[in-house]
Amino acid sequence: MPETLIKIENLSKVYQMGETEVHALRNVDLTINKGEFVAVMGASGSGKTTLMNLIGCLDKPSDGVYILDNIDIHSLDDDTLSDIRNEKIGFVFQSFYLLPRTTAFENVELPLLYSTKLNAHQRKDKVMKALETVKINDRADHFPNQLSGGQQQRVAIARAIVNHAVIMLADEPTGNLDSRTSIEVMAVFQELHRNGITVILVTHEKDIAEYAKRLIVFKDGRIISDTTNKNQRNAAEDLKNLPEEED
Repeated sequence: MPETLIKIENLSKVYQMGETEVHALRNVDLTINKGEFVAVMGASGSGKTTLMNLIGCLDKPSDGVYILDNIDIHSLDDDTLSDIRNEKIGFVFQSFYLLPRTTAFENVELPLLYSTKLNAHQRKDKVMKALETVKINDRADHFPNQLSGGQQQRVAIARAIVNHAVIMLADEPTGNLDSRTSIEVMAVFQELHRNGITVILVTHEKDIAEYAKRLIVFKDGRIISDTTNKNQRNAAEDLKNLPEEED
């Protein structure tokens, strides 16, 4: 039996914009099991980013139930939510959010600095393993401005997995990348998924969503379709079939 990681029931989010109420999510029911690779799609304003923020404990719902890894999120205070984000959730964003004057190694190390359980040697070991996982360890001492967009996103992914997060949330992670680099990044996500990490990808790009195994589409704050992707693309194979880059 698959083990449930995320259980959402009747989840709603309402924002107050002056005198107007904006219903970003409307009575959403959703279950995601451990080890799934899910793409969440929809037009701008459909609710997909609001869902990502709620799953990532960056915001709280107006109503409904959200249980993450058997923890009822609704009743937790901000400090506890912060601990859960650091221990269970890895975030990857479109804009990378790397500290510019900090090396790749130091950027990946950041989440570990909040833990008093690790010494410097243990932190170094975890950071280098994370960098090796995304094949960017040879750039550990480089600063972000010395890295390509794809390399910066690999560093951001390494930072997201360094704490052995149970869930990876990726919000438009290929939005600032060219086509080849986007496929390279999706190959990294597919490898992480094969290694057992649950990946939830928010994207408006259908061709990027096709690398996921499950496709969820939002419209007007509601799920309008939730299907298994029977034609899942293989990023590693797609890379092999791309024409060689010219110098």
